[in-house]
Amino acid sequence: MTRYEPAIDVDALTAIDVHVHIEVDHHGHSSLPDDLRDAAAKYFSTDSPNPDLDGVAAYYRERNMAAVVFTVDAESNLGQSPISSADIAEGAARNNDVLIPFGSVDPLKPTAVDDARRLIDEHGVRGFKFHPTVQGFDPSDAAHSALYETLQEAGVVALFHTGQTGIGAGLPGGRGLLLGLSNPMLLDPVAARFPELQIIMAHPSVPWQDEALSVATHKHNTWIDLSGWSPKYFPDSLVRAANSYLKNRVLFGSDFPLLTPDRWLRDVEQTSLKPEVMPGILTANAVRLLGLG
Repeated sequence: MTRYEPAIDVDALTAIDVHVHIEVDHHGHSSLPDDLRDAAAKYFSTDSPNPDLDGVAAYYRERNMAAVVFTVDAESNLGQSPISSADIAEGAARNNDVLIPFGSVDPLKPTAVDDARRLIDEHGVRGFKFHPTVQGFDPSDAAHSALYETLQEAGVVALFHTGQTGIGAGLPGGRGLLLGLSNPMLLDPVAARFPELQIIMAHPSVPWQDEALSVATHKHNTWIDLSGWSPKYFPDSLVRAANSYLKNRVLFGSDFPLLTPDRWLRDVEQTSLKPEVMPGILTANAVRLLGLG
């Protein structure tokens, strides 16, 4: 087993994509049950390739980009065995010139804290991805304090899905998934109780964009990634913040394979994001957050 250590030439990068999903492992196992996967593909109108980890590494290497890669362990809520975060970390170690591994633990499992500690200590993951709606947990619940304490002590990042999701969309009752668990205001108490924990609020947080901007303005241990939406559809308030008072805590993310970095970079040309803030958004902010400098 090789513990991940980055070997990324930051000066050679055009971008760091902080939001890349690995949702199929090398055995072809998916992180989502078939009905959810099919419904999500329909919702996102996607038939784009869904490469395995080495395929993702090759894709980003071609573009002189680095990528933060992760899956979501939602076994308690979905009943689907997860893709191995240890395998993702091992694959990232194999491709440590372009990949940065984040782990995922199921907050509803009694082993969550031990699982997180093992991924940090033995595998070298640099952060953790949480999806409160898909994992079925309230991130503000004090029951998860020991988990956040572990991440804070280790100095790793916590990345939370925020806003609506296409997962479950169109299925009866949205398959029971609750959108309100991904309101970014639920991360405000987390940021307050764990002031050294760096928290990424993923995506334009529609329909709660103003809540996300409020949290980010008040709690400087929070960041916003711009993944999951074409920049053409970014709320005006988010663009204004990224151009000014939040420009040092906004991060490029695509949501690959659902949205490609190629499309994101093409569409951002049609927005009013200022050229002078783009180097920070594309690379410098992530370099600082992830300690890659």
